[in-house]
Amino acid sequence: MLSETLAAGLGRYAIGPKIRALRLKRKLGLVQLGEHTGLSPGLLSKIERGLLFPPLPTLLKIALVFSVGLEHFFVERKERPTVAVVRKKDRLRLPNRLGEESPSYFFESLDFPVTDRTMEAYYAEFQAHAKPTEPHEHAGAEVIYVISGQLVVHIDGEDRTLGESDSMYFDSGYPHSYHSQGRASCKAIVVITRVDEPRSRQRPRCSGAEGVFGAS
Repeated sequence: MLSETLAAGLGRYAIGPKIRALRLKRKLGLVQLGEHTGLSPGLLSKIERGLLFPPLPTLLKIALVFSVGLEHFFVERKERPTVAVVRKKDRLRLPNRLGEESPSYFFESLDFPVTDRTMEAYYAEFQAHAKPTEPHEHAGAEVIYVISGQLVVHIDGEDRTLGESDSMYFDSGYPHSYHSQGRASCKAIVVITRVDEPRSRQRPRCSGAEGVFGAS
């Protein structure tokens, strides 16, 4: 029987879950894996659940079935889920244009701690009676959800007006702009997905787009 120290040391390699992942990827049942390895389904089940640690000859039999080396089971998993909680008190409120007396909107990044994010999420407050933002474009897509007020989104020569609880998805590769409509400001969530385009395929950006969502 393994000591607690050895069991803890082997446990961090997650050998059982790795075997289970390989088996499910091949769409094999425990009985089928047993037929290939000569091991009983009950024994394989205990190994997958971490109740038993297989000796090297047993593990080698399993590795041969899946065409992996023994090292596959002894490399510690470095992948960790990316999780970032952003508290309200930690967010910075910024205008869409620094130094402008009457910005079109203020925004707060909802995911700024994540450096390799594949999307960007913002809380935005579009100011009442403010002029529309400069038209801008960026590869990818954009989703807007209106929390309160009314927001006009101008894209491809047409205005779309969104009210409270309305949402909109659009191809942000086309020039677009926004402005609040009505007496009150508009509060919204804006989510942007980014697609890196080769420079040869990038279209010229509209001028004056610094500081707006997705502009670079």
